[in-house]
Amino acid sequence: MPVIAPMADELSNLVSKPLYEVWNKLVALINENYDMERLWNSGGKAWKYEYKYRRGGKTLCSLYARENCIGFMIIFGKDERAKFEADKADYLEETLAVYNQAKTYHDGKWMMFEPKDTSLFNDFLKLLSIKRKPNKI
Repeated sequence: MPVIAPMADELSNLVSKPLYEVWNKLVALINENYDMERLWNSGGKAWKYEYKYRRGGKTLCSLYARENCIGFMIIFGKDERAKFEADKADYLEETLAVYNQAKTYHDGKWMMFEPKDTSLFNDFLKLLSIKRKPNKI
């Protein structure tokens, strides 16, 4: 369900200042590459907030926030998993571990990352481009 976007200081206090900087860099990275509808929602049982990127009724990815933690989730369907599998050697070990441990449901493989810094951002961009080609030049 839609919620009012948290104020910057509320989000910063919730996740911690260092993770808030990582959050902002990730948002900037996605916004640089994708022109998408952005929606704030309740984060369900596990998270306080969800920040979802969508276009044409399809979700690109979601960011999550809770106390001292941020999350980046991307869901791959069958075809997207095949593309990822073909390029597995191009990803960092941490990304491969999340992929291998992710549960596969009827609607896809749900990969949840909990970034502590920007070290996985190149992999995140590659994952996003499998899901949808960047639409900003």
